[in-house]
Amino acid sequence: MSLSTLDPRTALVVIDLQQGIVAMPTQPYSGAEVVARTAELADAFRAQELPVVLVRVSFAADFADAVPGRTERQARGLAFPEGWDVVVDELSGHDGDIHVTKHNWSAFHGTDLDVQLRRRGITQIVLTGVATSIGVESTARDAYAHGYHVTLATDAMADADPEAHRGSVERIFPRLGESGTTAEVLELLAKTHG
Repeated sequence: MSLSTLDPRTALVVIDLQQGIVAMPTQPYSGAEVVARTAELADAFRAQELPVVLVRVSFAADFADAVPGRTERQARGLAFPEGWDVVVDELSGHDGDIHVTKHNWSAFHGTDLDVQLRRRGITQIVLTGVATSIGVESTARDAYAHGYHVTLATDAMADADPEAHRGSVERIFPRLGESGTTAEVLELLAKTHG
């Protein structure tokens, strides 16, 4: 893992740090640890007047907007508690943030994320969130395919499955971008924009 640079127009994209998801057990970091590190990054990006994108996953009560394909494990028909899809308090309440609601694994598919980023001249994204192997990896793959430089803050993401997290970090992410710690991203941000 090594980070080379952050482009002058970089955005922080936060995946699914919402009440119902961060409450689940995750590894190698807890939801609280991921939220704390992401909040630190978000504060630094806002201080540099760089975009912070808060992505949440949500579905209609009847799952009419969920992906229809057959799978062996489906969320369709599950009952989610009230407020499960609300972005955590530690990240919400900032008027300048961009909010994206997705109904798929990737934050790009079926949303206006690409348009929001391109209108702001963004060429690079830093990704954080839960789950590493699902929402984060899917968004990283699409960001790469859309031509963005991708940076992955690997200590600001977690997964319910530690092997899936490790597989993403060790095998997939090196092919999509550069990985580093929150501290390394903050250091590069200070050098680029300080």
